[in-house]
Amino acid sequence: MAHSEKSRAKAEQAKGKIKETTGRAVGNEQMTVEGRAEKAKGDARQAKEKVKDVFKD
Repeated sequence: MAHSEKSRAKAEQAKGKIKETTGRAVGNEQMTVEGRAEKAKGDARQAKEKVKDVFKD
């Protein structure tokens, strides 16, 4: 299950980065903000998984 969550975090980070970059390229501030939020959500999920790994053993 942890591997699935880590993959999900990476996917969210990538999706957010793409959305943020696209928003900047086309001048769409709403899309840029949404991309940043998705990336932050992925970062938070990844941090949670790292903490779980530390306390796993």
